Amino acid sequence: MIPVNALSLKEEVEQVLEQVIDPETGLSIVRMDLIHDLVVSSNGEVSLVFRPSSPVCPMAYSLANAIKKNVEAVGRVRSVGISVQNFDKADHLESLLKSFPRKEI
Repeated sequence: MIPVNALSLKEEVEQVLEQVIDPETGLSIVRMDLIHDLVVSSNGEVSLVFRPSSPVCPMAYSLANAIKKNVEAVGRVRSVGISVQNFDKADHLESLLKSFPRKEI
């Protein structure tokens, strides 16, 4: 593993996203191609698109929460914006993600 201080912020974010595992498949959400359009600004603003594996994915809420928590845990990240696509309750899930305050670590 590369030392964290040698990584760019985007690489750090990609690394923590790799650690989010879908419990039904045992695979990383990155390997499952559930993360798209990852943008990491130099001032620490992160945005991404989360596309659950199906429109009624039973794990969508817990995976989205894990995505947000893992990315927020990266020291240089100031904000995380997650857009949810191809999910029946995308609007509801997005509003929940926005309503949870960032936990300081």
